Amino acid sequence: MDLKEAVIIITGGGTGVGSACAHALAKCGARIVISYNKSEEGALHTKKKCNTAGGDAITVQGDVSIDDDCKNIVAEAIGKWGRIDGLVNNAGITKFAAPNDLDALSSQDFIDLYSTNVVGTYQMIRACSKYLKTSGGSIVNVSSIAGIKGIGSSTAYIASKAALNAMTIALARALAPEIRVNAVCPGLVDTEWHSKRYSQEEYKSFLERYEKTVPLGAAAKPEDIAETILWLISSAKLITGETVLIDAGLHLGKPM
Repeated sequence: MDLKEAVIIITGGGTGVGSACAHALAKCGARIVISYNKSEEGALHTKKKCNTAGGDAITVQGDVSIDDDCKNIVAEAIGKWGRIDGLVNNAGITKFAAPNDLDALSSQDFIDLYSTNVVGTYQMIRACSKYLKTSGGSIVNVSSIAGIKGIGSSTAYIASKAALNAMTIALARALAPEIRVNAVCPGLVDTEWHSKRYSQEEYKSFLERYEKTVPLGAAAKPEDIAETILWLISSAKLITGETVLIDAGLHLGKPM
């Protein structure tokens, strides 16, 4: 796919990986729909960066767990540019809860996480599908190593990302040959997702422990994840139904 003037929707596009992805695509001349739920300030900042980088961007507020919001995000893209070439499903939420504390999560916690992380992704794909079929477009779902290794911020989050990985495979099969569907599964990414949980010193210690654990000795930056997403969207023309691990080797276990 030639990214110059391609139209790409990014959910959760105002912060972290979504923002980095929008910026990377904009540098290639893409036209970006930055969808956000609560992070309006981040979305507007990302829009400015995209426009400065040579792309063209708009922001659209919407909660992907609400089907009508998903339809509206797509309608804004079509109303502005008349086509959709790619979708990056980056919107996601969690609740931090120790896995051995079975009282830390309610049934509503599971419902909330699935509503955004799984159902929201499905609804966005459904809303975009007829336009992506026309353009021969591509979808990338931002999942997590949590769904592969069974580790992460909570059991509800782990389960939602495992479901997202399975859904990626199912929809890759269902939407072929017109649309490719893949997922990326980051390990630790150095963003506010984790840093807001800790003091500055605690977060520094947390990062150092992680970097000592993984074979490649590094946590990812949002730009590292965006680089792989850009490749999957634009260049990986014979790759579909894959879950690409971007975890510095965390899945391999600690070196002997």
